[in-house]
Amino acid sequence: MPFARSQPRTPRRPFDRTAAAVLATALAAAATVLTGPPAQAAPTASTTLVVNAAQTLRSVTHVATGSLYGLADASTPADSLVQPLEPNTFVQMAPGGHQLPNGEPRPAGDSLVVAPKAARAGAKVVVRMPDWYPDFPYKWVSWNDWLSAVDTQVASVKSSGAGNISAYELWNEPDWTWDTTNAGAFDAGWARTYKEVRAKDATTPLQGPSYSAWNQSWMSQFLTDAKASGTVPDVIAWHELQGSKDIAAHVSAYRSLESGLGISPRPISIEEYATPSEMGIPGALVGYVAKFERAGVHDAELAFWNHYGTLGDTLTDTGGSPNGSYWLYKWYGDMSGNMLTTTPPAQTGIDGAASLTGDGRQISVIFGGGTGSTAVTVNGLGSLSAFGGTVHVKLEYTPSKGRTTAVSAPYTISESDYPVGNGSITVPVAMNASDGYHLVVTPSGTSASLAGRYQITNKNSGLALDTQSAGTAQGTAVVQATSTTGTDQNWTLVTAGSGLYKIVNQASGLLLGVNGMSTAAGGTALIWGDNGTADHLWQAIPADNGYYKIANYNSGLLLGVTDMSTSSGAQVLQWDDNGTADHLWKLTSR
Repeated sequence: MPFARSQPRTPRRPFDRTAAAVLATALAAAATVLTGPPAQAAPTASTTLVVNAAQTLRSVTHVATGSLYGLADASTPADSLVQPLEPNTFVQMAPGGHQLPNGEPRPAGDSLVVAPKAARAGAKVVVRMPDWYPDFPYKWVSWNDWLSAVDTQVASVKSSGAGNISAYELWNEPDWTWDTTNAGAFDAGWARTYKEVRAKDATTPLQGPSYSAWNQSWMSQFLTDAKASGTVPDVIAWHELQGSKDIAAHVSAYRSLESGLGISPRPISIEEYATPSEMGIPGALVGYVAKFERAGVHDAELAFWNHYGTLGDTLTDTGGSPNGSYWLYKWYGDMSGNMLTTTPPAQTGIDGAASLTGDGRQISVIFGGGTGSTAVTVNGLGSLSAFGGTVHVKLEYTPSKGRTTAVSAPYTISESDYPVGNGSITVPVAMNASDGYHLVVTPSGTSASLAGRYQITNKNSGLALDTQSAGTAQGTAVVQATSTTGTDQNWTLVTAGSGLYKIVNQASGLLLGVNGMSTAAGGTALIWGDNGTADHLWQAIPADNGYYKIANYNSGLLLGVTDMSTSSGAQVLQWDDNGTADHLWKLTSR
């Protein structure tokens, strides 16, 4: 079903303004100044993702770009949508299978039907053998029936000539789909099925146990029994369908079990990942990607909660258009060379994955999951011969509009040069937790800037950003008002470095800021002297149809209007990014 993000709306009430304690030095000719000193507002360590450009993690293999039933048939989705993601692995239906998942009207995603399409994208295919059966959970028939189905599938794979079948998955989620009453204990059933396949195919890897979630007790018993029967899987598999925060712990726990039992290290496949509510949401999905990369997982596939052929719900429907999450995986697919070490502040919140091209001239970081004022710090630049004292940084994002809403392309937030200090740069980002972000660091490039003088008009009301009663005194409230030609409605964006801007009112020469440097939703906007505080720093985030979201870097909140008012004189304030039209502003040159 479509993913809904609407929530009850809380009325906005302006904060009381407090009198200024100290009068700041007046700005001289601020309206004509288009550059300024570098911004100094750095977020805390708890909101900063750290990338080490000098520490290689492993080669780029696009671990998490695959999906379960991501391919519907030989032509769906189009190769032009599949190949840019550089998918690693698809888990698909048993050849000749009859599975009807998620209420689908007919079987699709046959492993051998889609194998050529996967091969054209450089991807492998895992055969999900129990999807021979139509129902889920599976309805057990008999051992004779099951082993006959296994034999038929193996014969089909061997006779097909498909060169990209990477494994047989012997059963799916046995912790709740295996019929112990009629089929006996799963571990014994695993061994019996394993030996049946091996009698027919001595080389294709066998994958399992494919539990629906990590469970240390189950896995320990399974590995013990499999070792005793000589049927340890070639690839160890389970599913991560309950959030990403415990992935590192689960992989570590598995490796400890493996080592303790004297089993040689196996590749790990996470055959299904992400919750239903996370599908199509780039900010939620990037945390999985990051954790799989750091944990050394071999491959991971987006779960199948809705329809065939959506590349793991990165498309709006079967063979549909890209949604916001598609572009996150496109950025991931564009990575080449080596993955770099990333360090998030915690296992929840901001996280990301990074790469360095083979020629050492481009660092790419995909990230998300944070809220408000966040940053990405890239260390180790001094160890890269291609980079000097200044680097070029492009920051872009893909918006989260929901699984079934198309997003035609990402948006560029900023392109600017950064001075390198002690081999490091820090890039500020006013972040929405649902959106996905992409940072590209190169030795040089062409900068783009919004620096200039504008009238700033609210989309919801059609009214212009102004000062109350056209006031010019420090501390005057900022409101929306009927459009005029007065200089009180002229605002100059002044480059503050790091992709941030100061917004200067022409009539007063004072800066747009937030009362009391508040970081709370509802903090009111005012004009104030340039005293170097972080509430004077803003990030212009492109949105649809030429509008911008204007985010305060101190709070990470968006410039909006109290209660979404359309009345002249209504107070302008900061508020959470909840998708309302009063958060959208048009910049018209004046």
